[in-house]
Amino acid sequence: MFDIDKWQEIFASIRKNRLRTFLTGFSVAWGIFMLIVLLGTGNGLGNGVKFQFSHDAVNSVWFNNGRTSVAYDGIQPGRDIKLTNQDYEAIGKSVKTIEHLSPRLQLWEVNQYNYKNRYGSFSTKGCNYDMIFAEKIVITKGRFINDLDIKECRKICSIGQQIVEELFKEEDPINKLININGIPFKVVGIFKDAGGPDDNRRAYIPISTSQRVFGNDNKLDQIIFTLPESDMEKSEIIRDEVYTLLAQKHHFDPADKKAVFVWNNVIEFKRIMGLINGIRIFVWIIGIGTLIAGIVGVSNIMMIVVKERTKEIGIRKALGATPFSIVSLIIQESIFITALSGYIGMMLGIGLLALAQKYIPDSEYFRKPDVEFSVVLQALAALIFAGLLAGFFPARKAAKIQPIEALRAE
Repeated sequence: MFDIDKWQEIFASIRKNRLRTFLTGFSVAWGIFMLIVLLGTGNGLGNGVKFQFSHDAVNSVWFNNGRTSVAYDGIQPGRDIKLTNQDYEAIGKSVKTIEHLSPRLQLWEVNQYNYKNRYGSFSTKGCNYDMIFAEKIVITKGRFINDLDIKECRKICSIGQQIVEELFKEEDPINKLININGIPFKVVGIFKDAGGPDDNRRAYIPISTSQRVFGNDNKLDQIIFTLPESDMEKSEIIRDEVYTLLAQKHHFDPADKKAVFVWNNVIEFKRIMGLINGIRIFVWIIGIGTLIAGIVGVSNIMMIVVKERTKEIGIRKALGATPFSIVSLIIQESIFITALSGYIGMMLGIGLLALAQKYIPDSEYFRKPDVEFSVVLQALAALIFAGLLAGFFPARKAAKIQPIEALRAE
C-alpha cells in the first residue's frame, strides 16, 4: 500500500487526466457534501421541534374551556363549557393512570406588580404544586406552591426570573412582600422556565387564592395532567376517558371535540417527530443516491484507465507482475480518489454547518444544525468501501488481460 513506485504511477495517471479526475472527484465530494448538509438541516429541524416541546412536559395532556358545536339532547350548540374545581376533583378520583394533575386559572386582569418604587406588568396564574411538572418549572431558590398554601388560601407567590431582575434588581426577593394589583403577596420562591423570557414574566399563586381573592369562585381555565412513562402509549385512551367524564358532567356530546379543547403533547410530539424522521430518511435516500452516482463515475474512470493502459498491463504481466499487484494498483488509485474527494466534501459540509450555527440565530423551528461525528465517520467509511468496490471490477478485468492480447491492443 505504501510502495513509492505505485504512488508515483497513481499521481502520474491523475496528472495525465486532470480534468477527468477532477470532475469525477467533484461528483463524489458534492455527494457527501450534500449528505452532510442535508443531515445537519434535518437535525436542525428536529432540534427546533424538541425545543418547542421543551416548554412543557412531553407526557402532558391539556384540557381547556371550549364551546359546543353540535346539538345534544335537545340543547342547541354554541354553549360555553367552563371547567370547574369539581371537574378537577372528579378527574383525580376517577382516572387512576394520571401521574400529576393540576388546575390552572389565568388571571388576565391581575397584571400590575410593584415592589417599593418599581413597577411592572406581568402574568399571574393560579395552580397547585403539580404544575411544576407540566410546565417543566425549575425552582432556583425557595419553594413552589404546596398543599397547605392552597388549603389556607395563603397570599404567597413563586415568581419568574424576569420579575426578579426587573423589580428586585440585586435584592433577594425571598420572604419579601410584592403588591399584585394592590394586594400584598409574600414571595416564597424563584423559578426558571425553559420556555423563554415570556414564561419567566409570570407568577404562580395558589389556585384557591386566585379564586377567592380575585373573585373567580369555582372557575378554571385549564386542567392539566401528566402520564407516567409506562402509560404514554395509552395517552389517547386516557384522554378519551377524561373527555367522556367531562361530557357527562357538562352534558355535551362526547363526540363534539370543540366542547373542550384538548392538546395532547404525547401525540403531537410523536406526529411531528415522525415527520422529521421521514425527512431524515428522504435525506439519506437523496444523499446516498448522489454518492452512488459519484461512485459509478469513479468506476467508469477506472475502466477507462484500464483500457488506456492495456498494453502497459500486458507488458507488466509478461515481465512477471502478479495479478494481485495489478489489482492493488487499480484499487489503490480508486480508493485514493474516492477518499480524498469524500474527505474534502465532508469537511466543506461540516464547515458550512458550523457557519450556519454561528450566523443563523436559533428559532423555535430551526436550531443548531449539526451532524453526529459517528455518522460522519460511518459515511466516510462507507465511501471508502464504495471506492474499493468501484476499483475492484475494473481491476479484476485488468488482472485477466493476457500479455499476448494486450500487446496487440491499439
